[in-house]
Parts: sequence; structure tokens; C-alpha cells
Amino acid sequence: MTASALTRPGERDRLSTKIAELDWRLVALLCVVGCVGAAMLYSIAGGDWQPWAADHLIRFGLMVVVMLGLAMIHPKWWFLGAYPLYGLVVFLLLLIEFTPLGYKAGGATNWLDLGVTRIQPAEFVKLGLVLALARWYHGHTAQEARWSWKLVFPLGLIGVPFLLVAKQPDLGSAMVIGLTGGAVMVLAGLSWRVIAAGAAAALAIIPPFVMFGMHDYQRNRVLTFLSPESDPLGTGYNIVQSKIAIGSGGVLGKGYGLGSQSQLEFLPERHTDFIFSTVAEELGFVGSFAVLACYVAIILISLRIASLAHSHFGRIAAAGMTAFFALFVLINGAMIMGLAPVVGVPMPLLSYGGSSMMTVMFGFGLILSTRVHRYAELPKGHGLF
Repeated sequence: MTASALTRPGERDRLSTKIAELDWRLVALLCVVGCVGAAMLYSIAGGDWQPWAADHLIRFGLMVVVMLGLAMIHPKWWFLGAYPLYGLVVFLLLLIEFTPLGYKAGGATNWLDLGVTRIQPAEFVKLGLVLALARWYHGHTAQEARWSWKLVFPLGLIGVPFLLVAKQPDLGSAMVIGLTGGAVMVLAGLSWRVIAAGAAAALAIIPPFVMFGMHDYQRNRVLTFLSPESDPLGTGYNIVQSKIAIGSGGVLGKGYGLGSQSQLEFLPERHTDFIFSTVAEELGFVGSFAVLACYVAIILISLRIASLAHSHFGRIAAAGMTAFFALFVLINGAMIMGLAPVVGVPMPLLSYGGSSMMTVMFGFGLILSTRVHRYAELPKGHGLF
């Protein structure tokens, strides 16, 4: 479909035209990763659809439908909803902090108990944050994005949820929030001098923060990843078992359903944070490389979509969502290989979990919407009102 056809009144709003404009390569790759996740959860459970694989597959199928529906939404509605969505997720974080609705799990009060279900607002913060930052940058000049006192506003947008999530304490989610916000600022054109100064400041702050600003169990995680063998049955257990699983897989793996580390439950959190270790053990280097190749292809296609958007909001929002997804893959991959502390970051679409999957698929709904409506223009200024 040519640009002229898509910009003719009436033609661009046809549902058939929008469906044709979807990037079906991206949809197919997401489905491949989601199905691999279901297959590994089936294997981990000893060849049983319960308790994880069936739920994962049903959720993923529903989220694919939701994602395609979100792709039909015009960017102006994403634009209008950016600040309200950000305000909503911050409000949910405040409910956890200041009301009895906060639910503690895994050492952190990071769930919101709504009675009929529990949700993890920190997962949805990334979506609201990227949209809010994209809206702010849409109304400002390249010079202001490069370096200006006005950057206090996006820093505040990042800092509020970062501090609330860090206080829960959920170090992994807080780190992803901070890095996602930082990535959006860099993609928007932040001066390299500022980036270098910020990196230097972070390197100076990290040691005292680790020693005096963390809870004991968090500090142990950070220090243990440097030498997990020093406490193989305690704080270093997760990393040691993950390395054993990855190394024992070899080139071709032990075979589907034959991973001893996961089947005999030596591998901790094998259905969530460490599911990629099971992939490496059962499918080996070849299988792991194939899954990572799918992730790389998803990221590259998404960045290409972001670059084609005519509106600055569309470019920043799609690129920000891609950065958020890429950070999940990088942090989880580094974590299971012992290159980063164990911080509870799942492998997107492979790991079992509803809130994480929902956020990722909402993000790809926005990316696909950017592709479908890539010729859409949004007025400059600070809003549509």
C-alpha cells in the first residue's frame, strides 16, 4: 500500500487496509516466542499442561487478539491517554505504599490485591512511562531534548515511579524503569556530554548505594554474582545451578523434556526468571541461539517501524517500547549467565506471568499501531486540546 493511498480520506480508515498494513513478520515472531515459552513450561511440568503451560498459552492467545485490536487505534488516542495512564499507574503504586491493598511476595510488597485478582503495577509503569515521555518530547524542540532545564520534567516522570518501586523494595523492576526512561531520553537526543556525566555519576554512586542503601538480601545478591561459588548452597545457589544447566546443554542439548536441572527441580524459579536456562539445557546452543535470533529480529523490526513514523510521538513511543523489551532480554540473559545480579526480571513471553506478558503485548500493540498509522501527523505543542 502506497503512502498516497493511505493518506486519502476514507481509505486509510478502512479496517481491511489497516489489517493489510500490519507487520505480520513481527506478529509471527512474537507467536513463535510465545509458543516456545508454552512448550518449555509443558516440559518443566514433566509433560503436563498444568500448572503453567495451559494458562500461558491461553493468556498469550488472548493477548495476541488484544494486541491486534490495539494496533487499530489511531496514535492520537495513545497521545491523549499518555498522561492519564501514567497518572493511573503511579496511583496504583501509591495504593501499594499507603493502603492495606499491598501484597507481599518474594520479599517485596509489589503486588496489589484487588480481591478477585492480584496485579503488579510496576510492570505497567513501563508502558505509562514511555507514553508520557513520548508525549512530552513531542511538544519540545530538539535543542530542549538535547540539554535544557526543562529536562527536569522527564526526569521527574522517571524518578517518581522509580523511587516508589525501589521502596517496595523491587530492585529489578526499579532498575528496568530507570533504564527504560534513560533509554528514551537518549533516543530523544540527549547530549552525549550529559550522558557521559550521568554515567560517571552512576559509577560513583553505585558502591556506596550497594553498601548502605540496599537491604541485606539485595546486597548479598549483588556481591554474590561476582563470586557465586563462594556460597554455592546459599546466596550463590541460583546462579550456580543456572550455569550448570546452561553448560550441560552443550551444542544440541540433552533433549526436549530431558533437562535434569529443571526436571529434578535443582533449577530455582525454572518457570519464571530462569526459564531460558531450561531452554539452554534441553535445546542446547542451537536452540538458545534460535530463540535469541527471534528476539533480535523482533527488536530490529520494531526499531525499523519506529524510524518510519511521521510523528515524533510515534517514533519516540515505538522506540521506547522496543528499548523496554530489549532491556528485559538483556538483563535476564545476563542474569542467568552470572553476568548480572539476580534481580527478578523475566524473559519476555517465555517466562510464566500475566502482568509481564500483558505489558509486553500492550507495548507491541502500540508498535504495530505506529506501523499501521505511520503516516499520521500529530499537531505540535504540548497537547491536542
